[in-house]
Amino acid sequence: MIVQFIDRNRDEFGVEPVCAALQAAPSTYWTSKRRPPSARSVRDAELMPILLDLWEANFAVCGARKLWVAARRAGHGIGRDQVARLMKLLGIRGVKRTKKVRTTRPDPKAGRPADLVERVFAAEAPNRLWVADLTQVAAWSGVAYVCFVTDAFSRRIVGWRVAGHMRTQMVLDALEMARWTRGARLGGLIAHADAGSQAASVRYSERLDDLGAVPSVGSVGDSYDNALAEAVNALFKTEPIRNPRRGPWPTAEDVELATLGWVHWWNTDRVHGYLDDHPPDQFEAAYAAATTDQTKTGIHTKQPAQNPG
Repeated sequence: MIVQFIDRNRDEFGVEPVCAALQAAPSTYWTSKRRPPSARSVRDAELMPILLDLWEANFAVCGARKLWVAARRAGHGIGRDQVARLMKLLGIRGVKRTKKVRTTRPDPKAGRPADLVERVFAAEAPNRLWVADLTQVAAWSGVAYVCFVTDAFSRRIVGWRVAGHMRTQMVLDALEMARWTRGARLGGLIAHADAGSQAASVRYSERLDDLGAVPSVGSVGDSYDNALAEAVNALFKTEPIRNPRRGPWPTAEDVELATLGWVHWWNTDRVHGYLDDHPPDQFEAAYAAATTDQTKTGIHTKQPAQNPG
């Protein structure tokens, strides 16, 4: 610290006057300047630009733990505490979540399907449980609404839609993308949503019936009944939308473009603690490979226990 302070002020005041003001011997300063850099400082100089590039590549949202995981996945041998220390030196940090704006508008006259999930947001395989929800983004031209459909098994976003309204059609569009991604008929699938009027509509129920899915709806005004979808929304608002290094969002089209990039990153590169620090696509690929091997050999292993999301 003292050496750095002298370096910053030596051209203006000179080394000896600065050392006198600090009550430090000039010989100590010159000795430190002639000393070769330590192995730690050399290693820090190598790692800092790597960590900064990884942080930028991950939407500039990673905290120390996830940046450490990303560095390890990229093949860099580094400790978590070291990552935290270097992030402090770089002046970077992870983003923090903010409060959710309520977008659920229940229809008191509409009948509601039963809650088949009961707050257990886990599945033994893909296409067993999907969760959906709406959130909103403030743009210069007005409000943009975003709907995500997420597979509870792998946390993969299988469908999404951005629109300037929150009518049933946007939810149907997100569901149609999920159907195109996953398959036209998915018998045994539970499609869970909150108690908004979109999920209670006849058109929504008919689309699920075409898919072979069973609807499930949580209670009104209880975020825990759709906690996984709420978590996806919160991360979306935190990572690309309210991130000071992203934006601004003049129109819904700008929000849509940002959502496209974020969903791709979420599915292919973003590590999830629930998935043992794997991205959803990699997690599903590992499951598919293991299932294929078990089918070929006739061996069936017990799936690892999964906690609700």
